Amino acid sequence: MRDLIALLAVSVSAQDAAELVSRHCTGCHGEAKVSGLDLRTRESLLKGGSRGNSPDLIVKALRGDGLPKMPPGKESLSEQEIAAIEHWLQSGAVFGQRVKTDAPTWWSFRPVHRPNVPGGASHPIDAFIRKKLREKGLPHSPPAGKLALIRRATFDLHGLPPSPEEIDRFLRDASPGAWETVIDRLLASPRYGERWGRHWLDVVRYADTGGFENDLHYANAFRYRDYVIQSLNADKPFDRFVMEQIAGDEIWPDNLDLAGIYELAPEKKKHLEARIGTGLYTIGSWIPAAGLIPEYLRSEKLADMVDVTGAAFLGLTFGCARCHDHKFDPIPQRDYYRLAAIFAASEDREIPIVDIMRVFDYQKHGPRVVAMNDLRAAIKSIDAVKKKRDLTGEENARRRELMSQLAEAYLDYPGSTPTANVLAHAETIPDIHVEIRGDYKNKGEKVGPGLPSFAGETGEIHDPHPFHTERRKALALWIASPDHPLTARVIVNRVWQGHFGWGIVRTPNDFGRQGEAPTHPELLDWLASEFVREGWSLKKLHRLVMTSEAYRQANGLAENDVENRLLSHSSRRRLDAETIRDAILSVSGALNLEMYGPAVAPPLSDEEMDGNKDDYKWPTTVRAEQANRRSIYLYVKRAFRFPFFEIFDAPDPAQSCARRESTNVPPQALALLNNKLTSEQSRIFANRLRKERPGNLQDQIAHAWRLAVGRLPDSFEAERSAAIASRGSLEDLCLAMFNLNEFLYVD
Repeated sequence: MRDLIALLAVSVSAQDAAELVSRHCTGCHGEAKVSGLDLRTRESLLKGGSRGNSPDLIVKALRGDGLPKMPPGKESLSEQEIAAIEHWLQSGAVFGQRVKTDAPTWWSFRPVHRPNVPGGASHPIDAFIRKKLREKGLPHSPPAGKLALIRRATFDLHGLPPSPEEIDRFLRDASPGAWETVIDRLLASPRYGERWGRHWLDVVRYADTGGFENDLHYANAFRYRDYVIQSLNADKPFDRFVMEQIAGDEIWPDNLDLAGIYELAPEKKKHLEARIGTGLYTIGSWIPAAGLIPEYLRSEKLADMVDVTGAAFLGLTFGCARCHDHKFDPIPQRDYYRLAAIFAASEDREIPIVDIMRVFDYQKHGPRVVAMNDLRAAIKSIDAVKKKRDLTGEENARRRELMSQLAEAYLDYPGSTPTANVLAHAETIPDIHVEIRGDYKNKGEKVGPGLPSFAGETGEIHDPHPFHTERRKALALWIASPDHPLTARVIVNRVWQGHFGWGIVRTPNDFGRQGEAPTHPELLDWLASEFVREGWSLKKLHRLVMTSEAYRQANGLAENDVENRLLSHSSRRRLDAETIRDAILSVSGALNLEMYGPAVAPPLSDEEMDGNKDDYKWPTTVRAEQANRRSIYLYVKRAFRFPFFEIFDAPDPAQSCARRESTNVPPQALALLNNKLTSEQSRIFANRLRKERPGNLQDQIAHAWRLAVGRLPDSFEAERSAAIASRGSLEDLCLAMFNLNEFLYVD
């Protein structure tokens, strides 16, 4: 056996073997010391780790012989390389010189490199994609038709169907810049922030309640949702968007004091907006009973903060390191709790979001509150009598009078001071220990706040003075740094996924070794570097992607690219749950485009309401027009998801959703045919057709097709539509339109 090893390793020097270890192993078993093993020096290698100190263990791990195969993921060493390392270990593991550790071994931890754009296309994105297609001998699909393009673009950027007028305008526009005009119009609309806000809220596990059995109501969660929509519509640079959410209060500290006039300074408004961004960390999923055990509650909250930070901004599964060193990525357990210590200096706090003079205005109505409380007490005392005997006529009259007075007083009451839940500095900062196996009761070593070690950041974060902390500021500045290896890559990949259905990395929340490698690594790096170079502008990135030929390809299928990993064609995609509802409301003419404000709970059927313990768990709006708001403004309840959305694969908001699934199951067809939503909207749609095309069934049919799918029906479709309307009703035809594949899918 030794002769075979020597024969295989004969062409590899000791230094070559040491470099193999450095390149493939020290990303995890270097500074990070995963499993306690450091392979950077002979001394630390021979010392071993938690599994022992035998060099034979290293070889067994490389071969997967009774141990998890190393390196993890899809990358593996050849038998010759393993034999070379084994020969080197048996010869004493002499390094010759210290192993270099400045170059990470995994692609996503390496600095973003801006590659040269290949030749062969006028658009840089197409140049990279065509290069891959040429290598595989594949053609790209021809351009999509203009109707398909405007539907694709409008659903991508607005989550709504284009109107017939918008379609006609684009079809008639023969100018060279017609497509760019469409893109710019869509990006300038407030509908853009609502559509892409939904994508971001998926990633950051947004909800209006806390989940579990009690499912606590978050009265101010909508402030964060509105902040996201406003930020995207304003094309706020993404690096600032990141910094505001992690540490808006520490980077831009300010107050709401006035300066002699009854108006906040514009700069103070910007700083308040940044602080509201930290609401990201106040909408997690909590178990109310944990409040009885403060240490348990703190442990769960800090874990949620670390996990959502890693998933949303860095595309990494930090949660794996809560209980032990990450098995695949260079994230030791100690790093997890160093990040937890960053957030341990902060706490959820409810703050006023208006200046002191407006607070005083609200306080003027204090006597009205006293009066309302007195009226309630009087009514309750009468009700207490009612429990003991049938009330007298005089007592009943008195109760009705009190109820009327209470109603009038409440209607005149302006409410309490508007507030938001944000992160603020904690009054006392607890010590943070490594929790052995993730158990808050089983404390290990004490750790201070610090950045992850995988990017070479090894120092602790030191507070500027005992009564003021800037821990989150240090984290935010590191994540939003233009040379961070992950941040730009991760968000560029998310935008790409929003336009193509899949990211260049098909595991958007896992850029680690267990995730997929990028299909076009050079394109990803070029886009990331271009994104930073262009000022972290998401709207510029959208425009860049959508002007490529790759985006404008026709729908198709290539035998040698069935999963479309090489982007040889456009892939048909079903609308997501919220977009299906919004499209139905838009086509029927019922959609209410009012923006912002507290969440709305639309009416549910009796069967759907059975999922709640009592009616107040689903605070149904009594205003019909509010029930038809866009889906992003609907009540997101963790313990009871809106049934129509659940059927169409809406994610569980208890955790970050990187990419929505798209299933095709019978309950979806049943919901579209029988749901309260589609039944009501079919009636409203039919009334719209009668109003806008009175008296002529053929005109109504043509108008229905134009509104629903953007085109006129062919002769067969017109004939079948007339038969449905004649045999049943116009409402039946409208319901059928909502069930068309062409309505539910976008090419």
